[in-house]
Amino acid sequence: MKQSLFFSIIGIIIAGGIVGFMLACRGNTCFAQEAPTASSPLAGDEALGAREGASEGGPLLPEEIEDTAGARVGATVIVPPHPVSLPALFEKQFDGRDLEMGRVLAENPVYTRYFITYKSGPLTISGIMNVPKGAEYGSPESLDRGGPFPLLILNHGYIDPAIYTNGRGLKREQDYLARRGYVVMHPDYRNHAESDDDPRYELDLRLGYVEDVINAVYAARASGLPFLDASRVGMLGHSMGGGITLNVLAVQPDLVEAAVLFASVSSDYRDNFEKWTRGGETGRGRAARIIEAYGAPEDNPEFWREVSVRNFFDRMSVPIMNHHGTADESVPLAWSQATHDALLSAGKDSQLFVYDGEPHEFINAWPQVMQRTVEFFDKQVKDSKKGI
Repeated sequence: MKQSLFFSIIGIIIAGGIVGFMLACRGNTCFAQEAPTASSPLAGDEALGAREGASEGGPLLPEEIEDTAGARVGATVIVPPHPVSLPALFEKQFDGRDLEMGRVLAENPVYTRYFITYKSGPLTISGIMNVPKGAEYGSPESLDRGGPFPLLILNHGYIDPAIYTNGRGLKREQDYLARRGYVVMHPDYRNHAESDDDPRYELDLRLGYVEDVINAVYAARASGLPFLDASRVGMLGHSMGGGITLNVLAVQPDLVEAAVLFASVSSDYRDNFEKWTRGGETGRGRAARIIEAYGAPEDNPEFWREVSVRNFFDRMSVPIMNHHGTADESVPLAWSQATHDALLSAGKDSQLFVYDGEPHEFINAWPQVMQRTVEFFDKQVKDSKKGI
């Protein structure tokens, strides 16, 4: 991409009748600037001194075209982020809206389960919402006796869209959290259940799912539903949904108050691509299309860096709790450990709980996992000063 950009800018310079310019690039930003000539102050013995002063704003030498900061430039060309990247989502304006409560799917003495839809860009996204019924089910000291109730967004893991049904995944957690005074919203994502289809969702590395989850929060906030306090929002993601959650935290750092991860996929997207796409029996055709579009990780590391959320942990601003079992045969525990270590290195508030002998979907440790999760959300979300 840098080579084609070079020739594009040189073509512009020549077409405009400007000569004696050279190209300087820093990351995704390139500059056309006046080049030194034999009569310029950079000619001969003075070039060395100018080179040493370049970082203080002096002109660039040809040797300094790459990765040099502080250059004085004549013309600036801003290169936008790749459209399939997290930096592209950083710049996106989200427009979640038109949250509609549909038919009642189930009801018990504690909460009612609804089918819902909302808009995510041009797409309609389906999902479910569990809505608590009232005060008698909250603790006496709860802020939410009778509502309005804080919101938890639950992001499910990978289930083949061909067999996925509305609200599938995390059903234990949906029930448990609604019984403890939270409105639970579970988006299906695009191409799932009754959501609209996006023909590019795989080639876009499923970053559209991140858009759908962010827009779920915006749609909830715009809804004006009287039982919902969408100023207090938490997020929970399992497996692929954990990766979606991490992406949300980087793209919109102030969207939620706290996040919980259950056996999350890797925060380095290359790990996920190698394990399930290039290395999986069913993913090889998709891998070939992705490599044709963007290059393999070893051939185009910059592209893969910009779809890997670990490189953007510095943007995150909320506490994160991570749970993972040692017997997980789907997602290596080492990936959660690497994510946790990288978050700590970035100065973020991260906790990692490891459960001996537990598989990808917790069994014996599940009550302890959920107790810790609810205590965390109660502190960080339910009792948030935003809702007081």
